[in-house]
Amino acid sequence: MEIERIKLLGVDVDVCRPAEFEEAIISLMNKEGPKQIVFLSIWDLLKARGKSEFARAVQQADLILPTSKSIISGAKFLKLTVPTRWNPFETLINIMTLLENHYKSVYLLGGHKRTLLAAERNVRMTFKSLQIVGRYVGYYPKGEDSAVMEAVRKSSPSLVIMSDGLKDKFCWFHNRRSNFSTSMFLYFPDAIGIFSERKAHVKKETFDRGLEIVPEVVRNPLKLFLLIPYLSYKFLLLWHRLFD
Repeated sequence: MEIERIKLLGVDVDVCRPAEFEEAIISLMNKEGPKQIVFLSIWDLLKARGKSEFARAVQQADLILPTSKSIISGAKFLKLTVPTRWNPFETLINIMTLLENHYKSVYLLGGHKRTLLAAERNVRMTFKSLQIVGRYVGYYPKGEDSAVMEAVRKSSPSLVIMSDGLKDKFCWFHNRRSNFSTSMFLYFPDAIGIFSERKAHVKKETFDRGLEIVPEVVRNPLKLFLLIPYLSYKFLLLWHRLFD
């Protein structure tokens, strides 16, 4: 199915409604070739402006789901079609449930060995009909890159969940896309930590209020400096409203 795609400050954002989500994922699942699903935060959007490798990774993604309230309000301010905001953890769970209902498979890529094993065990207990066809730690030596790609390729999973520890992070799949012939790829750095119960996911109430940055600032006060790019985002919105 075709999902409407808007451009916010020059960055692609998909307008995928909750009623369209299941069909969009199934359509993507059945689409030939490797595919990438992106969770796009306001910080990602700002980073994706321009011609960087990160920007190309976002531009070439097959489904771009906004996660920040600021993206939604920015689209409203510029009088664009307003997209739906997606909670990364809840969305990942919904995708995995869809895969389980269709007897599909996942590959877990990320985390340290003990964390990854705990995550795999908990996923198996929660999604009993979902096949886990492989796993690989994220903090692997550079020389093992070919082995990792080969392991994923041979497993042919429906979805590869990419998490913490990958050197290229968000761009891991983008930089290696030509090495894969199938599968959906999704980067969510907290996935393995949450599945292993070693990291708490953002509470729904906190996310719904747009305050998901608060726990991060509590853990790392230096993130207060994100106020600077946030203010630049507001200025850019005003500039585009007045002069575009």
